[in-house]
Amino acid sequence: MTPRVSRGFNALTALTALAATLAATGAHAADGKLLLTGGVSSIDGAAGGGLTPWAVTGSYATSGEVGGTAFLTGVKTGDYALRTFGVAVSWEDRFELSLARQDLDTRDNLAPLGLSGLHLKQDILGAKLRVAGDAVLDADTWMPQVAIGLEHKMTHAGALGPTLFGPLGASRSGTDVYVSATKLFLAPGILVNGTLRATKANQNGLLGFGGAQGRGYQLKPEISVAKLLSSRVAVGAEFRAKPDNLNRSVLGEGALKENAWFDVFVAWAPTKQVSLTAAYVDLGRIAPAVQPRRQTGAYFSAQLAF
Repeated sequence: MTPRVSRGFNALTALTALAATLAATGAHAADGKLLLTGGVSSIDGAAGGGLTPWAVTGSYATSGEVGGTAFLTGVKTGDYALRTFGVAVSWEDRFELSLARQDLDTRDNLAPLGLSGLHLKQDILGAKLRVAGDAVLDADTWMPQVAIGLEHKMTHAGALGPTLFGPLGASRSGTDVYVSATKLFLAPGILVNGTLRATKANQNGLLGFGGAQGRGYQLKPEISVAKLLSSRVAVGAEFRAKPDNLNRSVLGEGALKENAWFDVFVAWAPTKQVSLTAAYVDLGRIAPAVQPRRQTGAYFSAQLAF
């Protein structure tokens, strides 16, 4: 284990211990926000939808409270599998700190490049601050809840590293900065979120950041719409645009072309402590030069809140 991976693991362990301590001592949110109004855990660890952060903070903590969440997510497409897990702590529905680890199993799809069985891994440190509005208290106005956030990411590319960080020109680490606005229409039970992200991440960072043909930040939109069918069940859809820095590279034009992500989900909260999310996902083409078909499949996530 490299020092960088070790430090990421130690930080994740420390935040997990903090969250567990909150649960054990009772210094946590009890009856704060309404069910599902804190969202679920995104694949990057921040509270929101499965693919994109929202302006909400995780857990049910409100004024004077501290809350935490822990999650485990699996995504399986036709040719790849992604596992991600992490924890988050929120203070007074105002600030959120999160840590997540991702592991993409490429199976034998990169065998033509001599990389059979490669695992692409990533550590993500996130922070989010609510700067305006309240999704629930402002539900009868047009004022959304607004938050700013960042996600600092470190890629561990294994045997692909010499090529990815060499001729392809990607960087090992990068920081996404975003602003999210979440509007809850309580009477019809509809939630709408818009996020604008400044990013250089390739495949969300699993293929590094930037590239020889495109190193600068790009602004990319992300949209979520959810409908509360009951106090415990929500359905919805998400769209996440992404940069395409590696489309033109030494591997040939289009070899690493990147597509937007899309999902249709259902979230169920049997209790305030547990929420389960299932979704159909379309991640577009991943490394289309070696695997040209679109990567569609299933997403499942479990979250504990306290």
